[in-house]
Amino acid sequence: METAKTATVPLFDGPEWTFELLEKARDAIEKIALGDLGLDVYPNQIEIISAEQMLDAYSCVGLPLMYQHWSFGKHFARDEALYRTGRQGLAYEIVINSNPCISYNMEENTMAMQTLVMAHAAFGHNHFFKNNYLFQQWTDAGGIQDYLAFAKNYIAACEERYGFDAVEEILDAAHALQSQGVFRYGRPPKPTIEERRAMQQLREAYEKGQSALDIWTDATLGLKRDADAPDADLDHSERRKRMNLPQENILYFLEKHSPVLEPWQREILRIVRMLAQYFYPQKQTKVMNEGCATFVHYYIINELYEQGLITQGAMMEMMHSHTNVVMQPEYDDPRYSGINPYALGFAMMQDIRRICEEPTEEDREWFPDIAGSKDWRGVLRNAWANYRDESFIQQYLSPHLIRKFKLFTLTDDESHPKLVISQIHNRAGYKAIRRDLAKQYDLAYIEPDIQVSDADLKGDRTLKLVHKVRDNVHLAEADRDEVLKHLRRLWGYDVKLDAVADGPQ
Repeated sequence: METAKTATVPLFDGPEWTFELLEKARDAIEKIALGDLGLDVYPNQIEIISAEQMLDAYSCVGLPLMYQHWSFGKHFARDEALYRTGRQGLAYEIVINSNPCISYNMEENTMAMQTLVMAHAAFGHNHFFKNNYLFQQWTDAGGIQDYLAFAKNYIAACEERYGFDAVEEILDAAHALQSQGVFRYGRPPKPTIEERRAMQQLREAYEKGQSALDIWTDATLGLKRDADAPDADLDHSERRKRMNLPQENILYFLEKHSPVLEPWQREILRIVRMLAQYFYPQKQTKVMNEGCATFVHYYIINELYEQGLITQGAMMEMMHSHTNVVMQPEYDDPRYSGINPYALGFAMMQDIRRICEEPTEEDREWFPDIAGSKDWRGVLRNAWANYRDESFIQQYLSPHLIRKFKLFTLTDDESHPKLVISQIHNRAGYKAIRRDLAKQYDLAYIEPDIQVSDADLKGDRTLKLVHKVRDNVHLAEADRDEVLKHLRRLWGYDVKLDAVADGPQ
């Protein structure tokens, strides 16, 4: 005698959402994410916001407590005009790398889309933020909200005391240099004893209701800026050693050594570079981060459907959205703008699962450690934790996927009148294509290498920088000249930028 199966009731039936339905869906998603996929996430804080609030979050780079700046208003006006005229859609969600992990869902979403984006952001992105080594090394998820509150209040206090124009001038200059305001290859220097003492005084001042601007001074920090300071009498090599030169983080160098900046201006530079550092891991993991979140939501919604927890109509709506996200336009399509990071990341993670479950002989040759292992969950969790885009592609891009994406290498040799297809689908070609594609995601290769090389504070105080030119690619003159203007404002004296060849040209 067969036992009758109990019919599973779907989590929701219809497009309208309620907070009760959101909670039910969240709990079902969490059961699969943690129990099946083995994800490890921060506590979730899911907030529902309007389209206008989503536009506002866009303009402030997704951070809810961002300080005010005219560029954010400019972005808001642009995005709003595009959205209102139907030329640009809005993201279904924004997720913040914080503890708890904050996800903003649009109130205009249907219940099916709310379910999809919770799986994508609140569990996929959340797991990646918590476990990837770059975010663990460079970001403080538990402290970012408090730091943003401090930054917003500090800049507002500066505007009240020194005027909007004075603060805007420093922020404009700092924003122009923020891509050169990060530490790339090691942990930032620890605060000095004087700086730690000043931070303690700052915390105590807040408790007493005092202004931070009255405490954050050169005297407090023990800094000496005049030309008669002992460091000014050091010889060239010793001076460079004391100033930690060469220095890749230009904003950090200006914050510590500019002869003209006031203490409040130095703190604004510090705020901008701290936020630039907070976002730096995201620039290195676009393919992996979006690929992880897309793979997670795809797996979860399929499991929910198999368990009868979502209807066929909801599943069709979710798959329509998913297909749009992972679409890769052909090179001759008007929508083509390079390789879609969602498409590449998701395809690679699906391919890893295939290699683990149903490997071919080619897979066994290229991936002997994981082919046929069946433990695709463990392989993916390891990849999400220990790789960035460049190394992930170099390690896991398979010949199968190279053929699927129809990838090949074009060599652009300035001495040759035509482009040359230098790598095709053969053994040597697969390795070269994988290496060449990985290079396109290596920020050390694609971003300009500009370093402070010297600054004689006792002499003419000229700030000297060096741009190491790769592959004969020089800086765009118009952009270079504009940024140098901002750099001169922050340094106060002449700035000299030399271009030198970095290896054979």
